[in-house]
Amino acid sequence: MDKLKNKVAVVTGGNSGIGFGIAEAFKNEGAVGAITGRNEVTLRHSAEALGGDFIGIKGDVTNMNDLELVFRKTTEKFGKIDALVVNAGGVVDGVPLAAIDDVTEEHYDRYMDLNLKSAYFTVQKALPYLNDGASIILIGSSAAHRAAPGMTIYGAAKAAIVFLAKGLSLDLLPRKIRVNTLSPGSIDTPVFGKLVPQEQLEQVKQVWIDITPAGRQGLPSDIGNAAVFLASDDSAFIVGTEILSDGGLTNISLMK
Repeated sequence: MDKLKNKVAVVTGGNSGIGFGIAEAFKNEGAVGAITGRNEVTLRHSAEALGGDFIGIKGDVTNMNDLELVFRKTTEKFGKIDALVVNAGGVVDGVPLAAIDDVTEEHYDRYMDLNLKSAYFTVQKALPYLNDGASIILIGSSAAHRAAPGMTIYGAAKAAIVFLAKGLSLDLLPRKIRVNTLSPGSIDTPVFGKLVPQEQLEQVKQVWIDITPAGRQGLPSDIGNAAVFLASDDSAFIVGTEILSDGGLTNISLMK
């Protein structure tokens, strides 16, 4: 279990859900590094759960100063970074998914800031701290490929992430830094509680299970395992592409 032995990693939004699943998988394969998050309590608990191999650094990925701090602190403790997972994003707290008539300019800006702008500048701010030959993993979403009610702005931001991996790969070829997108489908994480009223939660989960060919929701560990592959030398010939870890949701339709 040493595919990432002696590698240094940063996972933004690694304090819960998919991000924590990725950090845990990295730890299990020998990596050390940092996780980030805005919630100090969950960040501390998650860092403790990782047994000291990963430190928790509080920060907001939409804040340029916070990003600088994350990468500086990580390299001061562990050395230059070999794997960067740009995971922070998703549903904006306090700004529910909405149909076109209900989308405000603030709604649009906050979703784009959190899911697209922050991804670009996370990579930019990380560059001085990355080793040549590093792997950058942008967390996308199957929402980039499937239109769903209320998901237009979020899906558009995630679709842009897919292209971002291609453009950044070209930009970073001189340093042999690979950039790829890892796009989850329906994953059983606390984010579902933000998407629907609590009384509808189990019903909505079952809908996703019913339309996912694998017959279940994904787990954070499923995404973690795929991220290990993209961060390791096993994926050295994979550059500027997207891997869907979605149980077949995108490419096989079970919609009735």
